[in-house]
Amino acid sequence: TATATSGDGPTVSCEGPDSDQVPLDRTNLAARAAEILAARAGLTPAVHLHIAKNIPVAGGMAGGSADGAAALLACDALWGLGTPREELLEICAELGSDVPFSLVGGAALGTGRGELLTPVEAGGFHWVFAVAHGGLSTPAVFREFDRLAEGTAVPVPEASAELLAALASGDPDALAAVLPRSNGLQPAALSLRPELAETLAAGVSAGALAGLVSGSGPTTAFLVRDAGAAVKVAAELEASGTCRATRVTASPAAGATVLA
Repeated sequence: TATATSGDGPTVSCEGPDSDQVPLDRTNLAARAAEILAARAGLTPAVHLHIAKNIPVAGGMAGGSADGAAALLACDALWGLGTPREELLEICAELGSDVPFSLVGGAALGTGRGELLTPVEAGGFHWVFAVAHGGLSTPAVFREFDRLAEGTAVPVPEASAELLAALASGDPDALAAVLPRSNGLQPAALSLRPELAETLAAGVSAGALAGLVSGSGPTTAFLVRDAGAAVKVAAELEASGTCRATRVTASPAAGATVLA
């Protein structure tokens, strides 16, 4: 929520799970989004940003990036700027590689650092996310990836034709067949947090069609057949003791949207 103030810069407050871990100074992506947009428009970023947090903090789910995209759109509406979409996406890319997708939503193929997006066709899928006990540093995961890959030739990333076809089909079985090998950071995350393997095994044992580490971790994501299966898998994951909490959702999801 963006509210006009009489100050000379953005202020931030936060509520929700793990909100005590969210920085409330100008290092917060939401505050940075307000400052960059205001600077481009020649304005003072006099705004208070209140974040209702639900995406786990440091969970490898781009929660901070989603906050940045939402703040950018909210401030643009609050200040009546009408900034072109292309310029908003430029600011998103300046904020971070995940922020453009949080603005666009849907399903997209990311190139470059991940900030260059091409929409792709995707059917509807149901998911369970298992929130780990404690976070995992993204830079640490990338360093571990570099260590594990040292001395080996890392190929130039290419979009998997199998994965894109499975997404477009909307068939959960087709997607499950290619999902486990779809995250190149998973070995590094498992190396740093071996217990995540237990979470992955528990989710599949509970009936998930497939599971993988979400982004750089430590959250794990499970593809399930339908909404009913999602509820069952989430309950059994929580009962297994291999995660702190679960979230049930469906994809694709919309990007940042202004609500009156």
